[in-house]
Amino acid sequence: MGHTAAGKSQIVEAVAARFGAQVLSVDSMQVYKGMDIGTAKPSEAVRAAIPHHMIDLVEAAADYDVVNFQTDARVLLGELGAEQRVVIAGGSGLHFRAVVDPLTFAPTDVGIRAQLESAYDAESRKAMLLKADGTAASVVDVSNDRRVLRALEVWTLTGQTPSERASSPEALEVRAYKAKLPHVSIGIDAGDRAHERVNTRFEQMVEAGLVAEVESLACSLSRTASQAVGYKEILGVIRGETTLVDAVEEAKRRTRGLVKRQRTYFRRDPRIEWMTWQDDAGQRIDAATAYIEREMAWTS
Repeated sequence: MGHTAAGKSQIVEAVAARFGAQVLSVDSMQVYKGMDIGTAKPSEAVRAAIPHHMIDLVEAAADYDVVNFQTDARVLLGELGAEQRVVIAGGSGLHFRAVVDPLTFAPTDVGIRAQLESAYDAESRKAMLLKADGTAASVVDVSNDRRVLRALEVWTLTGQTPSERASSPEALEVRAYKAKLPHVSIGIDAGDRAHERVNTRFEQMVEAGLVAEVESLACSLSRTASQAVGYKEILGVIRGETTLVDAVEEAKRRTRGLVKRQRTYFRRDPRIEWMTWQDDAGQRIDAATAYIEREMAWTS
């Protein structure tokens, strides 16, 4: 696991090749077909040599959320079987935990949400939630109307208050980082080099044809896909809303913000063994391989 541009792909490919493993990508945007350059998908040659899963699942026009991802990933792992070695890799912490942990996702209903929005103002929704659940503020940021609205939607659909959901056995296991799928985790972090790597990689994406890629998808990107870092900014160029120079700088800035959020998310997970950063990719690969051999008794 690790932030974007941390150098995960090199390690993943080397480890998978060494141990005869297949790769399960936990990337929220690599699921979309055609979004290749901007999501840093592995090349066709790499995927021909090492089977990669959870990539190119749906058209870019589709809305494919973490619930869909969890269902499909778990079905896939069942089909691969317990004897197949699998390397789970990527930068989406929620998608990673959706696969390995007992995360459950509450149902949604756009009609009910729209009704709650139109019938009540923000203060009324907050009062309604606190009346239904006097301790809701301990598990929901009640100053955030979007979160209050979601809590009311779930309560309407399931009859469960936020406090009840938070105290369920599954929720307690998730907070304690008790895995549903036994695994060992390695964290990759580029440290002080992260921002430099982010900037360089995005420039390389532009040179590799990112603008043309986005232009070819511009009319068919779903709401979710169109918000992907890099795609959103380049869409502004195509629509004449900004210049390429400004779009590139904004994409770099947003990616650096993403790195910060990814670090915060992953650092909360006590199961992740963080590797000391080495500029030499071979040293990083050797360290990861040694850790896996020691912790999982894997041999080539």
